[in-house]
Amino acid sequence: MVNTRFKLKGEFFMGDLKVSNGELLLDEKPIQLISGAIHYFRMVPEQWKDRLEKLKACGFNCVEFYIPWNLHEPRPGEYNFEGIANVKKFIELADELGLLVIVRPSPYICAEWEFGGLPSWLLKDENIRLRSSDPSFLKYVDRYLKEILGVLKPFLSTNGGPIIAMQIENEYGSYGTDQNYLKHLRDVMIDNGMDVLLFTSDGPIDFMLQGGTIDGTLATVNLGSKSDQAFEKLEKFYPNSPKICMEYWNGWFDHWGEEHHTRDYTDAAETFKHMLESGVSVNFYMFYGGTNFGFYNGANFSDHYQPTITSYDYDAPLTEAGDYTEKYHAIRKIIANHTKKELPPLPKESPKKSYGKVELNKSISLFDALPVLSKAVHSPDPLPMEKVGQDYGFILYRKFLKGPRDNMILNLQEVRDRALIFLDSKYQGVIDRWEESTVAFSVPKEGVQLDILVENLGRINYGPQLKDPKGITEGIRHGQQFLHNWDIYPLPLDNLTDLLFADNDLAQGPAFFKGHFQVDEPCDTFLALPGWKKGVVFINDFNIGRYWEKGPQETYYVPASLLKKGENELKIFEVHESKNKEVDFVDKPKLG
Repeated sequence: MVNTRFKLKGEFFMGDLKVSNGELLLDEKPIQLISGAIHYFRMVPEQWKDRLEKLKACGFNCVEFYIPWNLHEPRPGEYNFEGIANVKKFIELADELGLLVIVRPSPYICAEWEFGGLPSWLLKDENIRLRSSDPSFLKYVDRYLKEILGVLKPFLSTNGGPIIAMQIENEYGSYGTDQNYLKHLRDVMIDNGMDVLLFTSDGPIDFMLQGGTIDGTLATVNLGSKSDQAFEKLEKFYPNSPKICMEYWNGWFDHWGEEHHTRDYTDAAETFKHMLESGVSVNFYMFYGGTNFGFYNGANFSDHYQPTITSYDYDAPLTEAGDYTEKYHAIRKIIANHTKKELPPLPKESPKKSYGKVELNKSISLFDALPVLSKAVHSPDPLPMEKVGQDYGFILYRKFLKGPRDNMILNLQEVRDRALIFLDSKYQGVIDRWEESTVAFSVPKEGVQLDILVENLGRINYGPQLKDPKGITEGIRHGQQFLHNWDIYPLPLDNLTDLLFADNDLAQGPAFFKGHFQVDEPCDTFLALPGWKKGVVFINDFNIGRYWEKGPQETYYVPASLLKKGENELKIFEVHESKNKEVDFVDKPKLG
């Protein structure tokens, strides 16, 4: 491969943005980038322009975003750039507003996004080595990069577009040390015409900078505080580098069962002000967080598995609904004072509305709905989701157990992530991957039907546990004995239109519930689910995301564009038994 990048006397040349003698230059003039992260895939397209306008009105000159591989190549060789995946339209809107663009494409993005953006079908190959120069991984990476880079190429600044810089991998130093892998990604980008400034981003720690950076490519750092120390560390590795904070963590995300994270706006603003005054180019992570719609939330694993909630509000300057915060106004004032420029007027906030209580008066149990939702896969052993071609949602393992059998513990090896156990459709208990929990039972001589409903709560998006297949990944034992010959029902819940709901006695979980409500004027709203325990919400067949009574999130954001004037339909899949058959649409969020 021919590497068209060259380094000479402390200079990186590529495109209109370049580094020369420790300075960041755009069109040969010094520039301080004030950028904000906005993920087009965490909101509906109707909101893209509003969020970008609010970024510009705050004084920012650049927008940054990841590109998730799993959104754009949901099946091997099948690409999606429509609707929420129409990244071209998002870039065009940014360009129309005069914003510069920094792109951070896959293969890996982290972002608290499902599997860090990697497509789940990679895990069908049990031997694949992720984020490495393993040829079995790179063959898929190269094919995808050729496709996505072809989409981005017309928007490069060298082609008259707004994209001034591109990341080759994301915080790789937190994961590995395969320099050949990083060089391969860089060379693939160059060979596919990415002639803009290429960079890496890592934490300001020795081993991270050693593993995640490569000579000849601009190194940047990510931080939430102590910026002076961070850039001192970068200077030791790459002397005379421009000071670029590619992720300024001004808020944080939440896991289920935790308290909602916030960061005092004065603290966040002061750290930002200090960086600006020190000449640092800053990218806010996040400027606008958005929502993990559907099953796209990720998870972390430290000492135990921690799935991320549906809201990705992130305590960012703009709320999940795009409203201004004290943090936004403080940052806007700092930028105005620093740049000495008059900023655009603030766009209006979206109206919010309470639509009141809605009764879900029709239902069907999962077991009754099974023939409509899924076709059984027969296997001698329980297979994980990836082996049956399933990405997200739930999966049901069914077997008839002959009796008699003594009372013994049911062992799931390994369950990913949370399993509900049923005997003859009667609930027995939960077995999950993060708490000590057991279910034991005996079997009468006439036998029983054993059903195991497993929920994929989100593949791990960060760290050494990244390889995270879902469902039952090894085997199922009753006592010491492995059980064989299973009927496996994939339940991605991507099409509920053929379910036949009844309005007789309401089913108990796991079950689907349906109700209707009238809307005179579609507005942003928030769904509260008092008394409901755990499940998934669909509005007009759009998957709003997961809910869970353990919190911290208590309301779920519903953008106005998902509603229609007149009658709207609400469906809920509840895996347990709800104490209530009503929900409430309110006009204020409650994130804990």
